[in-house]
Amino acid sequence: MHRMLGAGLLAAGIVLIIFGINASESFASDVSRFFNGSPTDKTIWMLVGGAASLLLGLFLVLRGARNS
Repeated sequence: MHRMLGAGLLAAGIVLIIFGINASESFASDVSRFFNGSPTDKTIWMLVGGAASLLLGLFLVLRGARNS
């Protein structure tokens, strides 16, 4: 069960990171970076959420593999 949940989180993390990278190259993010010096909040949350999901998924997959 941990391996399936971990694989799902791993996949979701990869997708969120890809969407976050695409959002960081968008026009809205460029405008935000011009005025604020940082990308939009949506971009940052997608990248942070993707990284967290990726790490948690990797942990669960490896933990499930160790227990089997």
